[in-house]
Amino acid sequence: MTSSAAVVERALATSHSDTLAQFAALISPSAEAYLESICQTSKSITQQRFGKVIRLFAPLYLSNECINNCSYCGFSRDNPILRVTLSAEDIRSEARELTRQGFRNILLVAGEHPKFVSSGYLEASLRQLRTFVPGLSLEVGPMEANEYRSMVRAGAEGLVVYQETYDREMYVKMHTAGPKKHFDWRLETPERAYEAGFRRLGIGALFGLSDWRTEALALAAHTQYLLKHCWKAQLTLSFPRLRPCAGSFTPLTHLSDKHLVQLVSAFRICFPDVGLVLSTREPAPLRNGLIPLGITLMSAGSHTEPGGYTGAGKEKLHQTEKGRVVPISEGSSEWADGQASATGQFDIADERSPEEMAEQIRNLGYEPVWKDWDAGILA
Repeated sequence: MTSSAAVVERALATSHSDTLAQFAALISPSAEAYLESICQTSKSITQQRFGKVIRLFAPLYLSNECINNCSYCGFSRDNPILRVTLSAEDIRSEARELTRQGFRNILLVAGEHPKFVSSGYLEASLRQLRTFVPGLSLEVGPMEANEYRSMVRAGAEGLVVYQETYDREMYVKMHTAGPKKHFDWRLETPERAYEAGFRRLGIGALFGLSDWRTEALALAAHTQYLLKHCWKAQLTLSFPRLRPCAGSFTPLTHLSDKHLVQLVSAFRICFPDVGLVLSTREPAPLRNGLIPLGITLMSAGSHTEPGGYTGAGKEKLHQTEKGRVVPISEGSSEWADGQASATGQFDIADERSPEEMAEQIRNLGYEPVWKDWDAGILA
């Protein structure tokens, strides 16, 4: 009988005939005794493939309007929150502030609401920002391939779409209203984006809904599939853990810090060329510790509410309850003495400024990279 130790030791080999079997071994309970060796292997592979650099990006939230009911999300339709959709002038102001901070790689994020966040709105936003932001990506509601082609022509080079959970039964429980209810439509989104010409694709699972090892194995299988079928695009993976948000959803499962380290290292060993993303959802000490182990892309100084960087859009705030606008008075508690802002999607854990984050990266012996792409490359 083969011992669990032998299985893990074989999985630590950097080449393996069955990637998913190797990955399953590396995230298994038996592998926890080998965590130091797993981390060292992951660190070595990362430096071989990516060098000692960390790409930096910032999310720019355009709107927190949403027609989906997702139990775990602060933007969920039924949550009674303050909402706003930024105007073209607001978006330009927010992006200018981010470029002032150093960012040249910006992720445009919005809830799914065709009345406020139409394909025309997104296309216009991209066109105005492409003149001074070289790297633009989208994290918005899934679209048809022809709509994605318009986004690419307007200046988008990357698309991020998380499946949230690969557990179909849990997916149904978590998504009770809106187009996001359709599991397969969301799962096939990266392929439609690839067909449309996106050069970067980002996927991920939201940890806290289902068993983390089951989710991770499904994410690994999805990764393997996309590397084969969308091979011309760069692929990035994210492992967001649920954070506090409006609606007070309580995570159903737990992914510990130790297991997150194990997870990141396993993905790096089994998928040595994919980018691994770590956002400000995670606390600063953990983010510092994960930098050498496989992370290649990090956010910094993030805000998860529209207008979070400059206060843009505050004059257009409105409150909704179960999808309907309700009146609020300026003296009410919701306005916080006139200092109200739109509600964020979730609370961040790492509040360091971009400058502080860049300095920390340098102190660890790595180089912060603000820009690694320009459309002129293809001209």
